[in-house]
Amino acid sequence: MGGLNDEVLDERLAERVARLPLDRKVRLLTGASMFTLHGEDEIGLAPMAFSDGPTGVRGLEFTGGPLTCLFPNATLLASSWRRETAAEVGRLLAEEAERQRIHVVLGPTVNLHRSPLGGRLFEAYSEDPLLTGHLAAAYVAGLQDRGVGACVKHLVANESETDRSTVDSVVDERTLREVYLLPFEIAVQDADPWSVMAAYNDVNGVPATEQDHVINGILKGEWGWSGLVMSDWFATKSAGPAANGGLDLVMPGPLGPWGPALVAAVQAGEVAESVVDDHLHRLLRLADRVGALDAPRAWPSVVPDPAGAVRREQLLRLAAQGMTVLANDGALPLARENRIALVGRPALETTCMGGGSATVRAPHQVSIADGLREASDRVTVVDGVAVRSRPRPSPSGMRVRLFGGSGALLSDRHSEEARTIVGLPGEDLGEPVARVELSTPLPAGATRIGVLGVAHARVTAGDASHEVTLESVSNDIGADVLQPPAWQTDVVLAEPAELVAELTGDSMVAVGLVAEPTPPSDDEAIAAAVAAAGEADVAVVVVGLTEEEETEAADKSTLALPGRQDELVSAVAAAAARTVVVVNAATPVLMPWRDEVHAVLWAGLPGQEGGHAVAAALLGEIEPAGRLVTSFPAADGAAPAWDVVPTDGRLTYEEGVFVGYRGYAARRAPAPAYWFGEGLGYGSWEYGEVSLDGRVLSVDLTNTSSRASREVVQVYLQPEPEDRDDQPVRLVGWSTVDLDAGERRDVDVELDPRALRTWADGAWHPLTGGRLLVARGLGDIRGEVPFTPPTP
Repeated sequence: MGGLNDEVLDERLAERVARLPLDRKVRLLTGASMFTLHGEDEIGLAPMAFSDGPTGVRGLEFTGGPLTCLFPNATLLASSWRRETAAEVGRLLAEEAERQRIHVVLGPTVNLHRSPLGGRLFEAYSEDPLLTGHLAAAYVAGLQDRGVGACVKHLVANESETDRSTVDSVVDERTLREVYLLPFEIAVQDADPWSVMAAYNDVNGVPATEQDHVINGILKGEWGWSGLVMSDWFATKSAGPAANGGLDLVMPGPLGPWGPALVAAVQAGEVAESVVDDHLHRLLRLADRVGALDAPRAWPSVVPDPAGAVRREQLLRLAAQGMTVLANDGALPLARENRIALVGRPALETTCMGGGSATVRAPHQVSIADGLREASDRVTVVDGVAVRSRPRPSPSGMRVRLFGGSGALLSDRHSEEARTIVGLPGEDLGEPVARVELSTPLPAGATRIGVLGVAHARVTAGDASHEVTLESVSNDIGADVLQPPAWQTDVVLAEPAELVAELTGDSMVAVGLVAEPTPPSDDEAIAAAVAAAGEADVAVVVVGLTEEEETEAADKSTLALPGRQDELVSAVAAAAARTVVVVNAATPVLMPWRDEVHAVLWAGLPGQEGGHAVAAALLGEIEPAGRLVTSFPAADGAAPAWDVVPTDGRLTYEEGVFVGYRGYAARRAPAPAYWFGEGLGYGSWEYGEVSLDGRVLSVDLTNTSSRASREVVQVYLQPEPEDRDDQPVRLVGWSTVDLDAGERRDVDVELDPRALRTWADGAWHPLTGGRLLVARGLGDIRGEVPFTPPTP
């Protein structure tokens, strides 16, 4: 958009900034509502709209918004290791944004998988900064090529969720530069994202929204970046310090810590008005780029239907090609004539997305049971053991009635989802909500009922009536929105009835209903699974996590599968002729049964076409050629970085630059169960001669299998032995290649100079020695060559 050269554009924007008095400038630097910005007619500024977007463009409503595409989660997309995949996702998300008239999509997330316990890792690409940075740059380019802004987040050291609004991430400068800032640097240098989001946490004692060193010094200064820095939602803690620290925009609005307080800070001399002018200048530059300055942008009139055939093919392919075969003795791909026993609660209730701000209202979410039954008529489906510790909102909708303190009915509507938000910023109902009434019909029979929210609730269903008080367990309002406290019980209804929950309280934010058939007991489920497995040619057991573990605002405490899922796998494996396990999780889980089964397929959180994608991968219609983007520890605690719980408010990144596979390779933790970069696909590969010419490594590669397949040629720099206590092995380049059966090709891998340097004494220094390892993950090294630094 815009189209003027930088110098002319800057002059034009400066002139517009100068037209406005201070208070009107400041007004534009806080959102107008939860996801929109103010316009200003005098300077030709139209309102802008933002949307959460890591796995789909949700739009302006947190719940109950328009139907929109649910994409596979970030780790699954990243497992393709294909920049082309990230760019395609960016383009598709831009189309989804255009359909809803959204100017900026709040993604990608480039925080790293520091500890496998991080609850929000499913939104982030990997444990490696180089892989993350290149995928993020491709995503940003794909999005912005269509005139929709990207927002790279969260700056910086935001790798866990525990006490996220108050935790102080303590990171030394070298680690900050080499590891956690590197993905931002690559995205900025290679794709120029139009906005960046500052995190909730503090960094080395300073709030991320006040980080003069990171925002002004590095991002805007050293890197010369001209974009806009916005806060994460409700993250800004001050007026003057945040404005001086480089923050340009406070979200959400209309209230916040700026407004009159920032005007007063300028008038008192605490903040120079030129600082405010720079923030507004950056905001206007964003508006120009996304078509919200002067003539309004033209939005396309036709965009593919979120539920249509075009999106089905795209989302199915994107999900299936990133799935990763972790073990296979020939059980995969499945033969179509096989009698299949499909077992597990996640087969019936497949987790297609994580929890929190990444959630969207998808047109459908295809379960693995439905997907495999559509692909084969020889499938028997058996429920599994319980996988949740908390009640979940009903899959069906509900009636929502809001009452004020006067008793007046403020709103009466139907929600397509069984959870909703009460009292979002900018919502005007005439008076505060004092009572909420939720209701939905129930069939006769054994039924599980319940309620979610921070409130006192009276719950009735037929003759059953219960009164419960649900109290917040967090000082983070975001946690109450994303994971509200809940209560449930089982009842038996002699005839159809209505479930009604009346909620009262001063802190109601997110509320919802639980209404679903009562599931079998764990013992009943295991017995039925064993019986079905004994009669089948192959048992496919689906295990995994849910949005309880893969979520914003909470971290995990263990990598063990919840409930008795491990017991279920072992029982089925003992009874079945062959056993395949599908892991429906975005992040590492422990697999104590992995030597008992014949194949393991890691399926991630596969999006709205998840069941179709898993079926395509299992049957070999699409090769699950993914490679892991994070190492899988062999046991709880067996990782270079583990703790996510602050001590006295501080979370120290003690492992420094030895995060993930770097720490495992340096023997700072026991060897992982599966290495970063590991994955089998359905092909087999022969690596030949390796050579190096400047920054290009070449390898002779042959597909020795009987089918076309995709390989990921990974190159790591291993320092000289005397340097390994200080310098970790690190990924320095990779290439993905598709070869036909029997095909041979010389594959070139370009080494990224940003991975061939180290930070010391306040400056970058090139690495000068070591060996380049050609590998399929560091557990499977296929060749090596001495590293000779290229001549400058």
